[in-house]
Amino acid sequence: MKLPPLATLGPFIALLAACLFFASQSDRFLTGENLSLVLQQVAVVGVIAIGQTLVILTAGIDLSCGMVMALGGIVMTKFAVELGMPAPLAVLAGIGVTSLFGLANGLLVTRVKLPPFIVTLGTLNIAFAITQLYSNSQTVTDLPPFMTALGETFTVGGTQVAWGTVLMLALYGLAWFVLRETAAGRHVYAVGNNPEATRLVGIPTMKVLLGVYVLAGFFYGIAALLSVARTGVGDPNAGQTENLDAITAVVLGGTSLFGGRGMVIGSLVGALVVGVFRNGLTLMGVSSIYQVLVTGILVILAVAADQLSRKGGR
Repeated sequence: MKLPPLATLGPFIALLAACLFFASQSDRFLTGENLSLVLQQVAVVGVIAIGQTLVILTAGIDLSCGMVMALGGIVMTKFAVELGMPAPLAVLAGIGVTSLFGLANGLLVTRVKLPPFIVTLGTLNIAFAITQLYSNSQTVTDLPPFMTALGETFTVGGTQVAWGTVLMLALYGLAWFVLRETAAGRHVYAVGNNPEATRLVGIPTMKVLLGVYVLAGFFYGIAALLSVARTGVGDPNAGQTENLDAITAVVLGGTSLFGGRGMVIGSLVGALVVGVFRNGLTLMGVSSIYQVLVTGILVILAVAADQLSRKGGR
């Protein structure tokens, strides 16, 4: 029986090892309350990582995701609070803006043939500037209850679980099903593996790429709503580190930066690995700078595992 490649098993092994280690260091780690907190803390990055996974599966990358998410959050909150728009419509407007940024990224990559790294580096700065200008660098408060509903909790076995956590897990289940069981999902992998061969068999590679970037923007909009719900405000300074955190989660989850290989559930595991390390080290009283250090080491190890797996497969 052939074992799954290291890039596939690695994230699950890392998560299990981290949980066992921190459970031995702190009695509070394995409590339902603490584990629920970890899930709440990774929900925003986790949903962004779904969109980032789609992009990286096509051998691209999206550096703009955090800033686009922040812009979506400001748009939906200001539309509701200052323009008096009904909250559901304001949320849709925010998601529409993030999806438009995804469309812009996709068009620049597919039509103008610019490298994804350069395109999304540019749109990162554009989204940041628009966010600051539109919000006057001011936080939006007094949000309608609809926008904070996903930050509310319900009780399961004595543990408070946030609705945002449930939404994140549902989105991962949906993304997993689409990528694994549908033709559209297989096309995403095919484009990442060999775009020219994919084009020659009749798959519209440009449409697939464009759809991936638009869908990624849609997920950033959902993440914006989760961020607003969790903090209770529209924060123009949100999204400062979420782009790198999402890329870290995807890489730790075993998705190859070279495209065509990986699984979206791995990105959830990668986000949880980072969340568990940060939570566990905090419980141990370790300085936050060491949390950043450990995250950097984990990323390098994950990319090294990917490279070794690729060489072993040749």
